Amino acid sequence: MAAAPEIAPIPAHQPAPRTDPNSLIAHAQLLEKARKGRIDIYFEGDSIVRRWGATDYPGLLANWNKNFFGWNAADFGWGADKTQNILWRLDNGELDGVNPKVIVLLAGTNNVGNTAADAAQDAKVADVTSGIQAIVRVMQAKAPDATIILTGIFPRNDNRAVMPVIDRINASLSKLADGKRIRFLNISDKLADRDGKLFASMMSADDQLHPTAMGYQIWADALRPIFMELLGPPGKEDHAPPPTGDPSVQR
Repeated sequence: MAAAPEIAPIPAHQPAPRTDPNSLIAHAQLLEKARKGRIDIYFEGDSIVRRWGATDYPGLLANWNKNFFGWNAADFGWGADKTQNILWRLDNGELDGVNPKVIVLLAGTNNVGNTAADAAQDAKVADVTSGIQAIVRVMQAKAPDATIILTGIFPRNDNRAVMPVIDRINASLSKLADGKRIRFLNISDKLADRDGKLFASMMSADDQLHPTAMGYQIWADALRPIFMELLGPPGKEDHAPPPTGDPSVQR
């Protein structure tokens, strides 16, 4: 019997849906969220973004509220998303009509994965960069007045062999920024040493990938001055839609 032909991976710049029921429910909830309240700051990304403003991570949500209350910030991250999946969600309504003033984007670590092959590094760097660049283009088309804060991929120590790829992707992403409508923010040196080894307590001990509240605070400390510059001080009230969470946890 002939071997089944290999299926070529989907390029990082090509939209692709997550078709599992939980992701589809989450997409429906995020569509509803996009049509509620007032959203001045729109966070987009994968689980690293999602957990910060999610009801199923109350400790991290408390950190989110402490840092962003009054700026009308809303979280649209979804766990395990690759750039292809984020593109699909954006193409299918999650940013339509929102018109945020600021967008914070962190994506790409799931495209990198936790294994590294030296021979494929150049292709991986180019592919992931193209995927993030495609997300930025869609965001600019759907929210032309927003300033995009393009955040460098965070260090991860589940396999430090991927760190050279992450560093090269971040170097490529820095070139996408113009310092005005697209700002590049890289906090890697606050999370890990020059060899990519994470500082103590920055990431979850379970996976060495997802930030702790301490790691998120490092990110918040870097974002808040930019928010102050672009939006002024936070208001005494917050009009963002209520936070959402993982539908599988809510059931």
